[in-house]
Amino acid sequence: MEIDFKKMGGLVPAVIQDDKTNKVLMLGFMNEEALAQTKETGKVTFFSRTKNRLWMKGETSGNTLQVTNILPDCDKDTLLIKARPTGPVCHTGTDTCFDEQNKPDDIMFLKQLQNLIEQRRQEMPEGSYTTTLFLKGVNRMAQKVGEEAVETVIEATNGTEERFVYEAADLMYHLMVLLTSKGLRMEDLCRELMKRHKE
Repeated sequence: MEIDFKKMGGLVPAVIQDDKTNKVLMLGFMNEEALAQTKETGKVTFFSRTKNRLWMKGETSGNTLQVTNILPDCDKDTLLIKARPTGPVCHTGTDTCFDEQNKPDDIMFLKQLQNLIEQRRQEMPEGSYTTTLFLKGVNRMAQKVGEEAVETVIEATNGTEERFVYEAADLMYHLMVLLTSKGLRMEDLCRELMKRHKE
C-alpha cells in the first residue's frame, strides 16, 4: 500500500468506520510509523499531534479498535480504516466522536442477521433452531417459507398490524435461511430489484 505522507508534512487523516454498522466512529492522523504499527498489531494506532507521539486508541481506557480492513483513497493521502470497537470510541464516553449511537440502521440489521445465519450453517451449534432447519434440508426450508407466506397473507387480510409484522418477520427470516442454504444473500435480491428499477 503506497501512501503519500509528504502532502501534509508526514501525516495523513485516517477515518475510522465500524465494520459492522458502517458508522463513522472518529478521525485521527497517522504517520508512517503509526500505520506500520496498526498493520503489525491489528489495533488502530495514531500519531497524536498534542502528545507528539504514537498513541494506540484505547491504551488507557481499554476501548481499542480492532482493524478489519485498511483502504487508501484515490489520491493515496487519506485512509479509511474499518474496525471493530471494544467499547465507546470517544473520550467523552459516547459511541462515536460525532455523538451518534453506534448501532446499525434498521435495514443494515438484515445483513448482520444473515451473517449470523451463515455462521450457524458453518458451525451447526446444537440447540439452535437455525441448525435444525439446515439439518432438515432444502425441501423443509422451502416448505417453511411457504407456511410463513400463508400466515403472512392471513394476517394481512384478517389480522392485526402487530401480527402481520410478526408473521412477515418470520417469513423474512425463513427466506434468509433458504437463501443461505443456496449460497445466496439478501444483497443478491437487492441487486435483482435494482436491475428492475427504472427511474
